[in-house]
Amino acid sequence: MTDLNKLTISDARDALRKGDVTSVELTEACLTAVQGAGALNAFVHDTPDLARAQAQAADARIAQGDAPAMCGIPLGIKDLFCTRGVPSQAASRILDGFKPEYESTVTQNLFDAGAVMLGKLNMDEFAMGSSNETSCYGNVVNPWRRGNDEAQLTPGGSSGGSASAVAADLCLAATGTDTGGSIRQPAAFTGITGIKPTYGRCSRWGIVAFASSLDQAGPMTKTVRDSAIMLGAMCGHDPKDSTSADIPVPDFESMLTGDIKGKVIGIPKEYRMDGMPDEIEKLWAEGTAMLKDAGAEIRDISLPHTKYALPAYYVIAPAEASSNLARYDGVRYGHRAKLAQGDGITEMYEKTRAEGFGHEVQRRVMVGTYVLSAGFYDAYYNRARKVRTLIKRDFEEVFAAGIDAILTPATPSAAFGLGEMTDADPVQMYLNDVFTVTVNLAGLPGIAVPAGTDKQGLPLGLQLIGRPWEEGDLLNTAYALEQSAGFVAKPAKWW
Repeated sequence: MTDLNKLTISDARDALRKGDVTSVELTEACLTAVQGAGALNAFVHDTPDLARAQAQAADARIAQGDAPAMCGIPLGIKDLFCTRGVPSQAASRILDGFKPEYESTVTQNLFDAGAVMLGKLNMDEFAMGSSNETSCYGNVVNPWRRGNDEAQLTPGGSSGGSASAVAADLCLAATGTDTGGSIRQPAAFTGITGIKPTYGRCSRWGIVAFASSLDQAGPMTKTVRDSAIMLGAMCGHDPKDSTSADIPVPDFESMLTGDIKGKVIGIPKEYRMDGMPDEIEKLWAEGTAMLKDAGAEIRDISLPHTKYALPAYYVIAPAEASSNLARYDGVRYGHRAKLAQGDGITEMYEKTRAEGFGHEVQRRVMVGTYVLSAGFYDAYYNRARKVRTLIKRDFEEVFAAGIDAILTPATPSAAFGLGEMTDADPVQMYLNDVFTVTVNLAGLPGIAVPAGTDKQGLPLGLQLIGRPWEEGDLLNTAYALEQSAGFVAKPAKWW
């Protein structure tokens, strides 16, 4: 078999079971692809020795006939996941040199299932960003290009390294995290599939925290089937995480029938934004028609508090970030600034945090500290929490009225150029999350599926939002959409 790195998880699993290929061969193919893709800057900490050892162990396990679906599958791991003995920096200078002595629950679950780690993937610093331009490792580059234009494009963020690596076939799949769209937006920008499960479905233990009530891990894969396989291995109850739900994990893959006859799909009028590109509007209409042709009932719905979601999110997320990031002080681990004679502990804190945090992280910490301060706590933070409750109630009422899933655009545009937003108001960048943040605020599962391309040949995605804890049903609806859309485009290799 050739081009082993281009296989999907499901195809690789079947080939491994038949003995057509070994995990060692799969892993070597991916390691070679990673070595040849430095221009993308997706992988930032390579672990070839660990990968080869895990691949050998996987082959032995497969030979014994006792191997889960993920056994022998080479993955990339987002730098936000703590991995034992491997640098885990969250793409920040302040965690320079940090090598955890423990394993995150999600990566441990994957390794217990026999998955192989190729290395750690680039991302926006502390997962704060929508374009992967805030990383201490430098920008990640999208493998896609606008026609013959050689301008480098963003892969989205914060899971930009994961998206770029999967789209460029450097790994068979990757882990991502999603706080306000950081799995779904980069998936849409790079033509892959990404699912954010229900809040509490995947343990957050061992994942560097951004906003604890919003963060959720999920898989970034080449197909919906692959997402179903990998999600099943990632999630499960974890007593180490107080927000982890003690709910059985179904066999998500077995639920992929493609039959959505009788399902009711909601189309929210509030997602029709002023200035939305015609191509996004057209794709949304085409996706609606695909689901209707597949047998679903289409129903117009209203989510009236959607317009308040973005401002509420950008109060709540920075507030939680300012609290979570207070632990990075140069005392116990990570970067510590050099001090001048006479400097005390206050100067150490100030200098360490000024040197260690990038501008976007500093901006969000400042905003978060401001909205939590005595004079503004009620005016901003408490008000945002009340709005969040109303947004959640909007979804609850829609689902109670019989809606099974909601179809929306995933992003307001195709991938934009790196540096194009440098001089823009930060709010312009935050608008990239306009279709995705509601899902995090309400704790719901959401998935981005590639469904078409724009006039320049760049991928565009659609988002499906599901009922809480019903990822299997959501994945099946996404599977039906994927089958109808028939998206098979791949970026032309230039790197």
